[in-house]
Amino acid sequence: MNLYLMRHAIAAESDENTEDSQRALTEKRQMKLTKIASNLENLDVKFDLILTSPYLRTRQTASVVADALKLKKKCVIESENLSPLGFADKLVEEINTVEPVENLLLIGHEPFLSQLIGVLVVGDASLRINLKKAGLCKLSTEQLTYGRCATLEWLLTPAQLVAI
Repeated sequence: MNLYLMRHAIAAESDENTEDSQRALTEKRQMKLTKIASNLENLDVKFDLILTSPYLRTRQTASVVADALKLKKKCVIESENLSPLGFADKLVEEINTVEPVENLLLIGHEPFLSQLIGVLVVGDASLRINLKKAGLCKLSTEQLTYGRCATLEWLLTPAQLVAI
């Protein structure tokens, strides 16, 4: 399985009138994300399924990626296990219960995603990865388990994804 992890794109700043879970992507960043998503084809990146945090900014990120890659809406599923307070072990269980896919994209938040990368690559969450907003990481694994099971194939910044 190819497991891709993407941090949501840049959202509007926090304010006292908007819950964190309801912060939307900025229009400027949504345009940049569209360019990034379109460039994924240049990397020969395809997704069979997208799991996303239920937060607005991650759902919007998933929607832009799905639209650019012409994925059907049913291929985008929300998961509470990808929220900032999610549990990586439960996320792994959830992934293993869905129909097997070859290319899975997870869209979520920091520090959760970097900690998940650490757990899957070296066996604990202490590995220091800087996954920038709209950055993308590719892991490969024969069998997804909670613990050391994956190889880090690459980690790209948004600037690199725009330049491709």
